Amino acid sequence: MFLAWKEIKYAKTRFSLIVGVLVLVSYLVYFLTGLAFGLAQDNRTSVDKWEAQAIVLADEANSNINMSMMPQGLINDIEADEIAVLGQTASVVSRDDQTEAEQEENKISVTFFGIDSEQFIAPNIVEGEMFQEDFQVVADISIHEEFGIEIGDVLNLAGNDEQVEVVGFTDNAKFNVAPVLYTTVSTYQDVRFEAIDDSDEGRVSAFIIRDDDLDSVELDNEDLELSTISEYIEEIPGYTAQVLTFGLMIIFLIIIAAVVIGIFMYVLTVQKSSMFGVMKAQGISTKYIATSVVSQTFILSVIGVAIGLVLTMGTAMVLPSTVPFAFNMYFILIITVLIVLFALLGAFFSVRTVAKIDPLEAIG
Repeated sequence: MFLAWKEIKYAKTRFSLIVGVLVLVSYLVYFLTGLAFGLAQDNRTSVDKWEAQAIVLADEANSNINMSMMPQGLINDIEADEIAVLGQTASVVSRDDQTEAEQEENKISVTFFGIDSEQFIAPNIVEGEMFQEDFQVVADISIHEEFGIEIGDVLNLAGNDEQVEVVGFTDNAKFNVAPVLYTTVSTYQDVRFEAIDDSDEGRVSAFIIRDDDLDSVELDNEDLELSTISEYIEEIPGYTAQVLTFGLMIIFLIIIAAVVIGIFMYVLTVQKSSMFGVMKAQGISTKYIATSVVSQTFILSVIGVAIGLVLTMGTAMVLPSTVPFAFNMYFILIITVLIVLFALLGAFFSVRTVAKIDPLEAIG
């Protein structure tokens, strides 16, 4: 380690170039990971807020909540510890206090969740209050940060003559990248079907199950299908494809980084063949020299990924709220370990070169 650090201090410019490459590669990997995680979270944060174990959809919906419709009276055909009713539909809203031209320009895509505010899937309130009656909504706070919607604002619904009033905000409530508006089941029915039906025949989208023992959950109706939350999330349109695409890009970037570092260290080692030959002639062991090369790679890779991580954190602070970027410390730790580990693996090619150096040939 001593020899490795002394050489880095002696040839600052040369090793700065290697660190620079590592910074750029690690910065790109961290940034893409943040985008991938943020985009994935925007698809599922409202589902994670349920803290539920399963979801029951209509059997014919093929695990797609957008296509699931069933009478809310079917809740009586389910036996579980806790059951919550959910109506879900996508919509477009615009502020009522804007001109027609401004409304046309500032349309907001949202997802309505029709719920019972007394059941466990009711959202936490970070500002304002829970809806008390029909056509009041609790919105994800991102609709305030990105579009300036305030508590008390009235929103027009596209394709519907009704309006809803924002009475509160919650956080981390997005579904399919759109902010969620929580409201009553009756309001959901009006938005989706333009008719309210409070009877058992009134249609909803799903029943959410909270039960630690899913084997004990019973469905007494063949028209219902139970899926675990993880199975359901994988079926969200586009979710799995996005995660796999970004995952493969990140893996390939890490491998490319390892190859680049390995090439750099190999070239440096070849350039220093004569010096290593002299060291061997002086009785310094191959193990000591090889340890120095590996130590150099470890030091350079740690410095590179640390600077790359700091740059990524700085970038995250100035990104607009519309960019789906989020940190996950678990992923950050794994990526950091992988980059350093692959860099060390690349350095072992240089170790092999060191071992083959003949002192007599190297000195010439």
